[in-house]
Amino acid sequence: MDRKRSTNTIPRPKADYAEEDGIIPQAINILEERMFTRGPQLSSPTTVSNYFQMKLMDEPNEVFAVAFLDGAFQVIAYEHMFNGTVNSTSVYPRVVLTRCLELSASAILVAHNHPSGLTTPSEADKALTKALQNALQLLDIRLLDHFIIGKGKPFSFAENGLM
Repeated sequence: MDRKRSTNTIPRPKADYAEEDGIIPQAINILEERMFTRGPQLSSPTTVSNYFQMKLMDEPNEVFAVAFLDGAFQVIAYEHMFNGTVNSTSVYPRVVLTRCLELSASAILVAHNHPSGLTTPSEADKALTKALQNALQLLDIRLLDHFIIGKGKPFSFAENGLM
């Protein structure tokens, strides 16, 4: 049915609605799939560290990534939010918070890679984690963990008592 909607105020006959009425349930199904289909559920530290390793391991420069989660810890979106150089990247909490609100995230997991392979957090990494955690708390969004990806086992801020 290739019909342009007219701008006049004369109502169409109800018979014209029959074809559209058949399309509405299909459109609802499409919208439900888009709205309620989520990514993997990230509910254990091992699952999360494996997830971030797969996403960040081969990056030649530092990348700061965020997994935005719903209330069931399923991934709404995964994004490389900031890109840097071989040994640093600038991260802006305001941008992270804005994206959380746009996606209606209940929680986030963050990670960045160290191309050097060392997973020891720097003082800047620790300060950023605290700043993000404090800012997110104001919006009732949880920062569940911050991982550093490098050679070997990823470093978890939560598992190491830094959160």
